[in-house]
Amino acid sequence: MDKGTVTPYVAAKGADLFLDFVEAVFTTEKAARIRNPDGTVGHSEIRIGDSTVMAFDSRPGWPPTPAFLSVYVTDSDAVVNKALENGATLVTGVTTSRIVGERGGRVKDPTGNIWWVQTRVGDPDLALFGDPAEGGIMRRAQESFDREMRA
Repeated sequence: MDKGTVTPYVAAKGADLFLDFVEAVFTTEKAARIRNPDGTVGHSEIRIGDSTVMAFDSRPGWPPTPAFLSVYVTDSDAVVNKALENGATLVTGVTTSRIVGERGGRVKDPTGNIWWVQTRVGDPDLALFGDPAEGGIMRRAQESFDREMRA
């Protein structure tokens, strides 16, 4: 599989669950899964759009190492809803920020990784940092992420 310059590698507590989630929410292609002798996933690769994500089962006793993954989609509302239908929990509701020119939200997948799900809706307008309404959108997004990280 072609890989980009940077390829995320996710150590999941339940790589099969992680890969099933990715297949259901972001792609129709099945992940290539190489098994360890004990049946755990030793290495896998899956495509999301033009990117490859690799994953494997973390070992017992390893600390949780959640990944933070940002993915651009054509309809962030639909993808967030699909993620929720497939076991994700909502971290940040879908909103539009004219500051960054995106509509998006955040979900936590069933294995604890947090996904930024975004759709480009316009050009960024950094001059809007002074706009109270736009600042409120950014502040609420930061606060929801902070709450999730402290939970």
